[in-house]
Amino acid sequence: MLTLCGAIGVAGFSALGIWQLERRVWKLDLIDRVEHRLQAAPVAAPGPADWAAVNAADDEYRRLVVPGRFLDDRETLVQAVSDLGGGFWVMVPFRTDDGFTVLVNRGFVSPDKRDPATRLAGKPSGDHNEIHGLLRMTEPKGGFLRNNDPAGNRWYSRDVQAIATTLGIAQVAPYFIDAGATPNPGGWPVGGLTVVSFHNSHLVYAVTWFALALMVLGAVAYLWRHEMQERPRRPERVV
Repeated sequence: MLTLCGAIGVAGFSALGIWQLERRVWKLDLIDRVEHRLQAAPVAAPGPADWAAVNAADDEYRRLVVPGRFLDDRETLVQAVSDLGGGFWVMVPFRTDDGFTVLVNRGFVSPDKRDPATRLAGKPSGDHNEIHGLLRMTEPKGGFLRNNDPAGNRWYSRDVQAIATTLGIAQVAPYFIDAGATPNPGGWPVGGLTVVSFHNSHLVYAVTWFALALMVLGAVAYLWRHEMQERPRRPERVV
């Protein structure tokens, strides 16, 4: 019975170790693809004909350049934690020259700058702007262990569709754009704070699982040997 349980344990821990190695290969491939996107020249934002095919694996962190104009009278603040501390992301609809709307994260503002009146210098000027930034996937439902509350205008994640619906905007892209680090007049909002980092401890996890498999195997071998030594020998038959 102990041998059977040990065999199951060894097989289980080994399978987990192999799974972590497979996850490591996947993660390294993801990191490589994202790094290539970050180094590539910016491209046009995907339009309505391409929205169904946009996905995180193939498109997130792709560099974009988008001409159009801000609908700056309809900004939404989303709770954020950045390198500058706690505050808000300023999400603003952007009407592209191609006729569709995409939400743009113009950057971070501290709590004392949440009122647009305190950062008038950073208000987009003119009827034509050009956004340089990174494509990011929508963040549905909420974050910080709290659900978004559209009715109360309390947002904890950048849920594109929910924000667009609340603002009364139709035909919005299923992604948003994190604006680049070009300073805004007056210093607010602060763009370019996107952190592109992937946790990759799969090799450590794999080694841990394989080590546990070896420990179980060693324990089973020790118990089996001990049992064989303690088993009484049969008396020799005299003919």
